[in-house]
Amino acid sequence: MTLPIIPDANAPSTGGRMAAVKEMAQLQRMLFEVEREFIRTATTLIYRVGDIDLKYLICQHVWESAGHARFLRERGRELSGFGKDDSVRESYSAIFEEAIRADDPLVALAGFYRVLKPALLAAYRHYLEATHHLADWPSRKLVEEFIIDEERHLDEIAKYLQDVEGEQWAQRLSIALSAIGGWLGERESIAAPSDFEWVSHTVPYQHLDTCNRGDFPISSSAYGYDPAQFPIVRSWLEDPDTDARVLRVMVYVWLMMELDAVDYLATIFYETAAAPFDMHYDLARHLWDESRHSAFGYRQLPKLGVDLTRLEHSLDLYNILVHMSPAERYAMMTMEFEAGSFGTKAQIMDKIRELNDFEADTLLAFDRNDEQQHVRYGHRWLPEIMRLFNVEGSVDAFVENTKSRFEELSKTYGGKTPHSLSAEDRFTGEKILKLVGLA
Repeated sequence: MTLPIIPDANAPSTGGRMAAVKEMAQLQRMLFEVEREFIRTATTLIYRVGDIDLKYLICQHVWESAGHARFLRERGRELSGFGKDDSVRESYSAIFEEAIRADDPLVALAGFYRVLKPALLAAYRHYLEATHHLADWPSRKLVEEFIIDEERHLDEIAKYLQDVEGEQWAQRLSIALSAIGGWLGERESIAAPSDFEWVSHTVPYQHLDTCNRGDFPISSSAYGYDPAQFPIVRSWLEDPDTDARVLRVMVYVWLMMELDAVDYLATIFYETAAAPFDMHYDLARHLWDESRHSAFGYRQLPKLGVDLTRLEHSLDLYNILVHMSPAERYAMMTMEFEAGSFGTKAQIMDKIRELNDFEADTLLAFDRNDEQQHVRYGHRWLPEIMRLFNVEGSVDAFVENTKSRFEELSKTYGGKTPHSLSAEDRFTGEKILKLVGLA
């Protein structure tokens, strides 16, 4: 079949005395739409790839792309012809939809970073060539910064693609992109071969039933009451007499396990395509924050002598939440998990101050500050997600019903991941006691 080139029906005429401004505004609009679609679809890679550092990196790139999109929209709205809504033209969405259909997550990653992102970099460079250096100076300054980011994104991801082939998939995406002449139509369009078929037209996209954690050991949960079985001992967290050194290790494990939040929050973008861009902007910040919090533990635990190959990753939250609606996932995340953690974390923070550990105090303070902002996001955006999915009733009633539904689904989907390691081999509360010299 021939790939369609679908014009933007809302695009204003570029004729008349404002033609030069409108032409540049339309290019900015197109760049905004590409960045927005990257945010919506690249997030599906996060729970599919197994390398932890790669997960963190994709979260960072999504957040930086959200910044690009926001600045493009703000600058574009200063110009005639940019448009007032946040919609994305179908021809762009079709290409990004195709990009996420690769079976192998690294092949999908290669499609984004060998085809779609380089094409975006080329589009930004084209913008600089097409606009006037003085008349459009504010836009040029933004684009020059975005080019630096895009070049860095390609450099940062390169090591993860060294042994990835995926040439056929990349060629498929190149054909689709060539049919519209590049993101800005800056090059001659080339019709696709007559036998080209869109995989996305016949293969629905579905989230993974469980997230990928690569070579790391896994289990249902890192939390429990038996110090011989779990690294995060709930009774110790609540006990004001627990040694601060023990709490420091446990809270770093807790932070590292916020990788759960990274993986299940990443699922929400794709299913909320009709959401306002401002919601995806805040969710991108939320996602990046959670990846940083997880990295707090991931980076600090080895400094304290913890062997991360012995620390099992908990999968229950993703495994349960992926079977809930986006509104339910977001409600549990912001209104239950995050809002419900403040009291316990405050007590831990006060106790850890006994150690005079500036780095621990700093990381925990920023974690708390971010989590408070995330709860504010929940209050702002949960009603919007409910509206998108035609959920009626009050937010409070919805949250309470969601908690009950989570408990019911936990019986079916929770506790199903066996321990990768024996109790003797895996990191536990008892081993924390030995690590800090209390046993």
